[in-house]
Amino acid sequence: MTEISPTELSDRLRDGEDESGDVLVLDIRHRDEYEEWHVPDSVNVDVYDELIDDPETAKDDLEDLPDDREIVTVCTAGVVSRTAAEVLREMGYDARTLADGMNGWSRVHRSAPVPADLDGTLVQVARPGKGCLSHVLLSDGEAAVFDPSHYLEEYDEIIDAHGAELVGVFDTHAHADHVSGGAELAEQRDVPYYLHPTDALAIDATPIEDGDSIAIGSIDVEVIHTPGHSEGSVSFDLEGEALLTGDTLFHESVGRVELGVEAGIEDSDVEGNAATLYESLQRLLDRSDDTVVLPAHDPGSPEPPVTATLSELRERNADLERDREEFVETLASDIPDHPPNFERVKRTNVGKEDVPDEELSELELGPNRCAAE
Repeated sequence: MTEISPTELSDRLRDGEDESGDVLVLDIRHRDEYEEWHVPDSVNVDVYDELIDDPETAKDDLEDLPDDREIVTVCTAGVVSRTAAEVLREMGYDARTLADGMNGWSRVHRSAPVPADLDGTLVQVARPGKGCLSHVLLSDGEAAVFDPSHYLEEYDEIIDAHGAELVGVFDTHAHADHVSGGAELAEQRDVPYYLHPTDALAIDATPIEDGDSIAIGSIDVEVIHTPGHSEGSVSFDLEGEALLTGDTLFHESVGRVELGVEAGIEDSDVEGNAATLYESLQRLLDRSDDTVVLPAHDPGSPEPPVTATLSELRERNADLERDREEFVETLASDIPDHPPNFERVKRTNVGKEDVPDEELSELELGPNRCAAE
């Protein structure tokens, strides 16, 4: 077999070692692409051009690789890396290529329960290739999904494994880095899709407003309108024990404030959004120090569960230490690189653009950049 599936590679890396021995992930893309986004603990040997022009010339740069490990080659789509694996096998290495490359890696999902004192189970679903975090709440035979990716089988498996019935799907906001599967999952299971109306511009959603409470089994989900990252951003308070903050509050940063403006779907301005976000954060900081904060993203390659208490965030999140004036000035002036295709992704999630299923994976391919730096 000359390919390895993204799921198998993920399991191998997660376990650290299997009966076949260690695996070395070799990324053959250009250095700048690798530094922007790569499989954790992979190594980069930039022989992309050589492999296209004359594969034989790549051998000099590949000859120092360890010969006691299986090598998995990676590129963006798994095409040039296939050539790399062929060259390595000619050199005597045990080599395979990652099927679909980084595109395939972005489809990997991992899950684990969140330690929270709830009358039920909260499962965090992480997408290490995108830095995305979503959650499944299960209580008294009912289930709700928050911020799902468009790979819906991941959530179906969790819900079915717990013998639960899905009763609602929630998005904290219209995301800018990945295509939401929320509306589709809700339609498939014939349940409400909850999204704040100022983000549901042209999409069929059940509106939620500040102060609303929706019961999932014996757990009440309180809606807190926390605009700033987007006009319709909300956070969800689960019985005061866990706080799903979407892209409003991350563990070491806060949400960006210009994406909706630059995507042409918000009439506000960046400074106004920053001021609004500051006020939204003050509402969240009023909660108990022991509240577990669960954002929709982690900037690295998250291994679930990714959790931190509000008390821990007060100590490690520098954005929470700024006064209002400094906060607004910093977020409005320091604009990092945009997420790839963020305009189309954002427009898709508010219902203003319809992307064919076969284009979804490519549309959201690339690193997550929804946090302010």
